[in-house]
Amino acid sequence: MRAIMVMYDTLCRRTLPNYGDTQAIMPAFERLAELAVTFDNCYVGSLPCMPARREIHTGRLNFLHRGWGPIEPFDDSMPEILKRAGIYTHLVSDHDHYWEDGGATYHTRYNTWENERGQEIDTWKGDLHEYLDTHSFGSANPEIAKFLQAFRRQNTINRVYIEKQGRFPQENVFDKGLEFIETNHEFDNWFLQIETFDPHEPFTAPVEDQNLNGTDESFPYDWPPAGKVREDDVFIGEVKKKYYSLLTTCDRSLGRVLDMMDKYDMWKDTMLIVNTDHGFLLSEHDWWGKNVMPMYNEISNIPLFIWDPRSGVKGERRASLVQTIDLAPTLLSFFGQEIPKDMRGHDLKPVIEKDEKVRDYALFGIFGGQTDITDGRYVYMRSPVTDKDENGDPVCYEYTLMPTDMMNRKPLAQMQAATLAEPFSFTKGMPVLKLPAGRGHGPAQYGEDALYDLSSDPGQRRPIEDEKVKTRMLKAMAEVFAENDAPQEQYIRLGLKIPE
Repeated sequence: MRAIMVMYDTLCRRTLPNYGDTQAIMPAFERLAELAVTFDNCYVGSLPCMPARREIHTGRLNFLHRGWGPIEPFDDSMPEILKRAGIYTHLVSDHDHYWEDGGATYHTRYNTWENERGQEIDTWKGDLHEYLDTHSFGSANPEIAKFLQAFRRQNTINRVYIEKQGRFPQENVFDKGLEFIETNHEFDNWFLQIETFDPHEPFTAPVEDQNLNGTDESFPYDWPPAGKVREDDVFIGEVKKKYYSLLTTCDRSLGRVLDMMDKYDMWKDTMLIVNTDHGFLLSEHDWWGKNVMPMYNEISNIPLFIWDPRSGVKGERRASLVQTIDLAPTLLSFFGQEIPKDMRGHDLKPVIEKDEKVRDYALFGIFGGQTDITDGRYVYMRSPVTDKDENGDPVCYEYTLMPTDMMNRKPLAQMQAATLAEPFSFTKGMPVLKLPAGRGHGPAQYGEDALYDLSSDPGQRRPIEDEKVKTRMLKAMAEVFAENDAPQEQYIRLGLKIPE
């Protein structure tokens, strides 16, 4: 058996033809609909980028215990488990966060790995010339424009060198992934992860794909600001065209993988997973982005496609509730490996075969922010009720043995306040560092509590008042907290009953 994962970053479910949108030119995704099972109720778990990838490795939520960070010494890593079992694992990616402090232990879990440089703010080329081009940024919000200034120069340099080499990072990633398949298609027992940063912002696409999607060549901005929308409809429309243009690029890359599977008749013994980490708000609910706002379905309800050669089910849809944490146990089971007891996800084989339910609820969120839960029909967004406990102490701590953030080590002041905490049920008997959260997140930033009925309001425009449903959701949230051995202060922070 073999398995291929084609992973995109920031692939929005609602923009794909598989989920009803016909604006982008995406024949490969339309073809995929006939070749795989399409999941209608797949949700994120921990956000954003690296927390989501940690779930793909570990099969468990991590946002209740820490924010962005590496694989921990106590984590079960799906590709590493496969590697130890003699199943060859290979990663190809241009996702630059893998090579930073906060992601540096992911790629080394594979037998081999290749990286492609130049995406977003990847610290790739050193060039001391003055680059004043601001074509990738534009905002009516001066505060956001100032924030983006820190990213502008490196991204501009990267674009210059990408143009010089005549190939986009995504194209090179898929070249290398296809090279692996070409080299190893005759062999059994391997897992290949082809992962591109696209269509993550900035929405930089080849000119031919921009032309196909009707972009205005005079419109320079393809990196929308993260925050409230203050731009006009023309700006919003042109940014969306930039995103759709990059979707067309992503679609062409997927088509190359499908063609390779056809070429070598791999459908008979090779699992294919096409997935993403999260979605993105392209002005919906008056927001740009994914981090500093409520986790509406545009962010949290994500696309997922799986072809499992054991069942042979294709061209069908599944309504059962699934999550990112289910991918690790699904892959382990596919290769005949035991699922570690600390993985909380489920093998999706019964969902693929007959839409058999594997969970009643899906919990998701970002460390320190709102915590949300869904049963597939209702989504309840729960905001923090306090930032202090009864003793006046903070109620947001990170638990880790790898004290790093996104691109740096933990600050000195944060480390000086560290204490040693007792092991959690999943840390394999290891005590962990308990650190005060690096930054606070409160209800004012994330909005008030909100309950939505997706059956009557799929766009989440009209929050409802239903105390019976809300009470049920709160009870379920506390139960999922207990299943994941959440710290007690998380219950306090969200006003949940602490289990005895």
